[in-house]
Amino acid sequence: MIAPGNMSANAMTPQNAIGTSLQYHAGPSLALLAILYTSLFIAGLYPVTVFAGMPNWPGPWEPASVIVQYFQTHAAPVLICMFLQFGAMICLGLFTAATVSRMQFLGVRAAGSWNALFGGFLTVFNGITAGLILWTMIRPGVMQLPSILLGLYYLAYAFGGPGFSIPMGLLMAGVSIPAAFMKLLPRWIIILGLVLAIAGELSWFYFVSPKVLFLIPLTRFPGFIWLIAVGFALPKVRPSTIARPGEASAAVAAV
Repeated sequence: MIAPGNMSANAMTPQNAIGTSLQYHAGPSLALLAILYTSLFIAGLYPVTVFAGMPNWPGPWEPASVIVQYFQTHAAPVLICMFLQFGAMICLGLFTAATVSRMQFLGVRAAGSWNALFGGFLTVFNGITAGLILWTMIRPGVMQLPSILLGLYYLAYAFGGPGFSIPMGLLMAGVSIPAAFMKLLPRWIIILGLVLAIAGELSWFYFVSPKVLFLIPLTRFPGFIWLIAVGFALPKVRPSTIARPGEASAAVAAV
């Protein structure tokens, strides 16, 4: 056995004892999930917007009579909208879980990734709840009761409006901030995510001032671009150091 003082420097050099390989994150395609979410959500808007003719989905500023009449006479378009957007929420939930998993795989240990998980899952929960309320609204025994129908409409809007944009802002911030520190995403995606996150959190004030209603679609629709961009840009591989069998054995034998 060679004494430590006489040990060959080359035998113990890290470059000789280890090599580098790439590890791939095991998970679904983030880009595909983001595209599916976007496609299903937008497809769900078609039957209840101007593209399908007038009248279209009433906003919360509309008179109660307009809201009640729409849902009493447009049960089929509302059901199609609810069905497609329910599926969109499932895709968003899978995107959230896979994104947080990949961030941790890439070395993110900050609380931001857990904030993203909380925000994404809360967005999905609220979206699914809004969809289930809509389904309840168009049941024959419910839509003939104007007072109940109107109350359910405002509840569905609370879950699907600010109930969407506020936690969605947490998802965007939870991804963008750690990605900025670790340089995991291009700068424009990080900046877009932070701007939309701020808009989402400020939409909280809608509950006391309807004038900030515009912040809800501002978070939602550019958010499609951000989600798809993250899906394509977030790395799915990381370098990993491994021992080279021959050289590692030689180093051990030298000791």
